Amino acid sequence: MNYNLSQLPERTDKPREQGFTMVMDKGLSVRETEDFLEVGAPYTDIVKLGWATSYVTPNLKRKLEVYKEAGIPVYFGGTLFEAFIIRNQFDDYRRLLSEFDMEYAEVSDGSIDLNHDRKLDYIRELSKEVKVLSEVGSKDAEKIIPPYKWISQMRTELEAGAIKVIGEAREAGNVGLFRSTGEVRSGLVEEILTQIPFEKILWEAPQKAQQVWFIKLLGANVNLGNIAPNEIVSLETIRLGLRGDTFTHFLDMDNVDPDFRPEKPTGKPGTSMPRG
Repeated sequence: MNYNLSQLPERTDKPREQGFTMVMDKGLSVRETEDFLEVGAPYTDIVKLGWATSYVTPNLKRKLEVYKEAGIPVYFGGTLFEAFIIRNQFDDYRRLLSEFDMEYAEVSDGSIDLNHDRKLDYIRELSKEVKVLSEVGSKDAEKIIPPYKWISQMRTELEAGAIKVIGEAREAGNVGLFRSTGEVRSGLVEEILTQIPFEKILWEAPQKAQQVWFIKLLGANVNLGNIAPNEIVSLETIRLGLRGDTFTHFLDMDNVDPDFRPEKPTGKPGTSMPRG
């Protein structure tokens, strides 16, 4: 870092299991990719080429080389996987991963109704060749999945070979884990965490308020995804308590300048002490 500050939460080092940040590339040019990586590479663990944007992105191979030179793994969005599956082109999809030397693949069913046993078969098959990220949740805002089913699907997909499970939110952050307003379905998240290991979940959280919510709940080293390239530095400051939203969250208030310590209630008459 550029200078010293005390009382910052400890961030994990790359390659990391916790504090993992997935950036969504929705069609950056080669030059835009280079500009993004100049500042964002230290804070980016993996990049997703959103949905099926890779099909229409010019100079795709060169862009993938730029990411590889920076040591940032890349994978195709789950919607592309679904586009191949619905067309009965799974073998073509596997060849695509090989052609572009992909180390990761996403298996999802957010846009199609895919039998879960068949989804598990795809995870098992692909995990023999690449590291699999599996996504749970629907892109259909009208389709509400109960918590027990989220938990069951996450558990079985990890058992099938996924290295992490992704909580669906879309690029806008208004489905799946979130209500249409972007508000977190907090009960759902907390119930999932009673059964699925914290480090195995990658929460899609494209909106700042969502990122703040997860960091306050789970700390600086929560796994977050669908982060816009121009928001990666901002997210890192939120993780460290260096933006207003989390400014005091990680501070030990007994060890800050006394002028900034919260007043402690005295219990004297006329004060607002709670009554027993």
